[in-house]
Amino acid sequence: MIAAKAVAFGEALRPEFKTYAGQVIANAQALAAQLQARGIKVVSDGTDNHIVLVDLRSVGMTGKVADMLVSEINVTANKNTVPFDPESPFVTSGLRLGTPAMTTRGMGTEEFKEIANILADRLTQPDDAAIESQCRQRVAALCSRFPLYPHLGDRQPALV
Repeated sequence: MIAAKAVAFGEALRPEFKTYAGQVIANAQALAAQLQARGIKVVSDGTDNHIVLVDLRSVGMTGKVADMLVSEINVTANKNTVPFDPESPFVTSGLRLGTPAMTTRGMGTEEFKEIANILADRLTQPDDAAIESQCRQRVAALCSRFPLYPHLGDRQPALV
């Protein structure tokens, strides 16, 4: 634990970390703004940190269903309660989205706008198999442009 903390503190002291942290927040704000532009409510009307909490009541969906829908297109998210949530913590009315992992891969605000559009397409048209397929392809294209291990080149590990 001590070694892990030392490494984390060392990284946080670097000037690049401030730039990275600023990009994480800018990406979250771009994601939130584009989701809202597509008619999907975001709790607190935006974000000041790395998390975007979506209120799915705006699209008549539960967090449990939304989590399953985005998982099917290879997007990782988590169902989450929202303020005054009428659903149980096992179902929820929210979806929590984070930006650090994709920011670390090199994605910027334009890519996060595309991610918001992919999510909006999937969540607003959950029964459309063609949309599901298109969304999965768009996610794969983003992942190809921003590989998990850039130093491996074409030898990327298989996606699970």
